[in-house]
Amino acid sequence: MPGRGDKTVITNRRARHDYTLGDTFECGVVLHGAEVKSIRDGRANLQDSYARVDSGEVWLHGMHVSPYAFSRDDLDPVRPRKLLLHRRQIDEIEKATAEKGVTLVPLRVYFSDGRAKVEIAVATGKRKYDKRQAIATRDAQRETERALKESHR
Repeated sequence: MPGRGDKTVITNRRARHDYTLGDTFECGVVLHGAEVKSIRDGRANLQDSYARVDSGEVWLHGMHVSPYAFSRDDLDPVRPRKLLLHRRQIDEIEKATAEKGVTLVPLRVYFSDGRAKVEIAVATGKRKYDKRQAIATRDAQRETERALKESHR
């Protein structure tokens, strides 16, 4: 159905805080049974999840999808889920994550034209001083915006 647009269901807010993000990729995700309904209800969690390339396929580890209340299936809520990407994208991701300290982090789960999608990013971990610096920059930006707002009154 055209015009349905994207509907973000789950976001990983810690990812932007803990990592410096690089290239992002849109992936399909292989789901079983009533997992789609659970995700539509927002009953999933991306915290502590990551993606990994194993033998030419990309797998999402640690994503918790709560069991759907009215389902008969008894699936493992944290099982690895296969991500669907083009071969060129998988090769690009594999090359990027070959470096030390680089990982794949899921940013959000959303629905595009009725299909569940996962946005992953190539990321490097931030050090503690990087996080403090980002917080200080954000606070300074807020202060300048407040000062400008006060001066326009």
